[in-house]
Amino acid sequence: MKFEQAFIVGCGYVGSKLAARLLSMGVKVRALARSTESVNEFRSQGIVPVPGDLEDIWSLRRLDLSGHVLFYLAPPPANGNNDVRMRTFVNAIAPDKAPDKAILISTTGVYGNCNGAWIDEDAPLNPQTERARRRLDAENVFRAWARGNGFPCVILRVAGIYGPDRLPLARLRRGEPLVNEQECSYTNRVHVQDLVSVCIAAAVKGRDQQIYNVSDGSPGTMTGYFFAVADAVGLPRPPTITLEQARAKLSPGMLSYMSESRRLRNDKVRQELEVELQYPDLSAGLADLGD
Repeated sequence: MKFEQAFIVGCGYVGSKLAARLLSMGVKVRALARSTESVNEFRSQGIVPVPGDLEDIWSLRRLDLSGHVLFYLAPPPANGNNDVRMRTFVNAIAPDKAPDKAILISTTGVYGNCNGAWIDEDAPLNPQTERARRRLDAENVFRAWARGNGFPCVILRVAGIYGPDRLPLARLRRGEPLVNEQECSYTNRVHVQDLVSVCIAAAVKGRDQQIYNVSDGSPGTMTGYFFAVADAVGLPRPPTITLEQARAKLSPGMLSYMSESRRLRNDKVRQELEVELQYPDLSAGLADLGD
């Protein structure tokens, strides 16, 4: 499938890089803009802004996505088990204005804790946080919307994203402690430019209703990640503490991430979508932080 027009919902860190890549390919890009600031920013990037607010269904009623590939990158709201923004969006789009194809960014958090096991897209779903349950709700609503309106959709379950301007530098500068590597869970990540490549490949080659795990296929520990970033940018490595000590010192958000351990296979992305990763491991990504 080739396409000439794209519509991005959630044109932030990843969306702006996706838009830049699409524009370089000659694709016309439109994006949902909630504020005047966003309108001006999008225009400066060559993106056509379309006013609308995911929390205001009336502002979305006039959206016409026909002839476009939709990339839905917007996060759910901060609370609850359901993604009410997604529900508002799909309820606003008239059936005759649905997209030609739709790509949703989700999270690998929907698998929950796998105790460090290697998993693929067939692993059972076990979301253990509200954040992950909201993402799974968004997946279900999105897929039902596509089925009901007769257009193909693809779900991308994405690991931790890193890249320029997306590194834990503030935390490293504060010298906050990390759990020692012997007790640290496995985490997975993907460079933002590889994620952009997967998004475009999913639009072109992704099969209807299919799910793809997006990671570099080289998992490590969170502590190992922080150490590697510190080394790459010339900052001191943070001190390490035991897991028991961490429960008293680390934030609830960090502890929730550390309570889940899994290693992601990315065979399906490489084989079905035929994506050759530019950054197949962390060392490659941290050696090139210029884009």
